[in-house]
Amino acid sequence: MQRKAYVTGTAALLAALLAGCTSGSGGDSPTDNANPGDTGTATVAAQPGKYRTLPEPCGAVDHDTLDSLLPGIKQLTDPEQRDKAYQGEAALTYNTDRKVGCRWKVESADATDRLSVDFERVVSYDNAVSDDVQAQKLFQERETAADLPEPSSATPSSSTTSSTTGTPSPTATATPTATASDEASPSGTETSPEATPTDLQPRVLSDLGDEAYLNDQLGSSGSTAEPRTVTVVFRTSNVVVTIEYEEQPTATGTVPDSKEMQDRARDLAAQLADTLGG
Repeated sequence: MQRKAYVTGTAALLAALLAGCTSGSGGDSPTDNANPGDTGTATVAAQPGKYRTLPEPCGAVDHDTLDSLLPGIKQLTDPEQRDKAYQGEAALTYNTDRKVGCRWKVESADATDRLSVDFERVVSYDNAVSDDVQAQKLFQERETAADLPEPSSATPSSSTTSSTTGTPSPTATATPTATASDEASPSGTETSPEATPTDLQPRVLSDLGDEAYLNDQLGSSGSTAEPRTVTVVFRTSNVVVTIEYEEQPTATGTVPDSKEMQDRARDLAAQLADTLGG
């Protein structure tokens, strides 16, 4: 009886030792090989964007700039109305950390001016795509939708002027007379924006934020006076800023000055870029 019990105990001990060796050798390398692979993929997460908050939009434009963009403010004699005009109206938004905006509308004796400023903070929910890359994609989609003309498309009208300057003096004298007749006729005001296409055509801007573009449209409102809308969109890191500046003249046949409006909108865009620190 004692001999049988000893044999049985020895067999049980050997079985336990063999089981321990088997589990140790089988569990070592797969676990070690799996962990480094997991940590390797975790470190590939894209970087978050530079901006975590957005500025207060109605306070982002100072009074001097509003005086320039909205001349009707200075014509308001009632202090309360003037203060209200400066304050603007905040755009409806459900998440002020992601998107904010402000609107202004002021009437003057010569025109009705409208201004809107929108800030959008882009956040990527894909670990493989950074906030900056996602914002770049959004900006490029808007630039494509704006349908800006190719830079080379500005050359045909400029080539016509160069061809006239390349011909002898009789053709050169014909050009001023054509310009004078254009100025005398109402249709000349429609063609004037095309006289300097390289300067005033919708185009990419290289000196604003990480990337930017300007659009200038002389739209048809169905009224006797043509409204002009200048749009400037720029991106700084993961924030996209959109400025829309519109002027609707009151006088028949009046066309808002393209260069003046573009200069004002670009000045405002530069100020907002400085406010963001980009």
